[in-house]
Amino acid sequence: MTGRLVCLHGLGQGPESWEAVLTHIEKGALCPSLPELAGEARFTDLYQAFEGLCGTLPGSLRLCGLSLGGVLALEYAKGHPERVESLVLIGTPLEIPRGLLGLQSLVFRLMPAKAFRGTGFSKQAMISLTASMADLDLRAGLERVRCPVLSLCGERDRTNWKAARILGRSLPQAVLRQVPKAGHEVNRDAPEALAALLRDFYEQQG
Repeated sequence: MTGRLVCLHGLGQGPESWEAVLTHIEKGALCPSLPELAGEARFTDLYQAFEGLCGTLPGSLRLCGLSLGGVLALEYAKGHPERVESLVLIGTPLEIPRGLLGLQSLVFRLMPAKAFRGTGFSKQAMISLTASMADLDLRAGLERVRCPVLSLCGERDRTNWKAARILGRSLPQAVLRQVPKAGHEVNRDAPEALAALLRDFYEQQG
């Protein structure tokens, strides 16, 4: 286990959401701020910025992402399998229902701008980012992921449990685990339990 650990937060979180987890497993992990990377706040811009960031890091990478962060990590592992030593996907969706995106966009438009301050994104940036994910096909290219994978989901995150199981079955070196008593934000809901699962996973990689 030599690769640099990169932890990617979910939408509405920030790098600090990993602090309680990393205290138990590893210092020096890189936790970039996705709003700062996003640029124009379209998914393609965000992914290209993340890809560029990874390009500046030497050696192999251990990517660990929750939700939107998991989507970025998975896309990078598909595009750069030679760089990714291991992959942890937490509450990571494989499809973004258009109906749900439409409803979410409507809700965002009705919300006051101040409601988005804690997310790191402006109201318009959040609307732009979620709308730009409508055409993502996250199942395409899964066969290109060659590294060991830990597919995780919170016990109460019923929305993403199906996707976690599909990832656990579809990726050749994948292990599926559920985190008891946790919802979607596993890194905040159960940081010690998540840290224990990560520690065991990384130790098994040597």
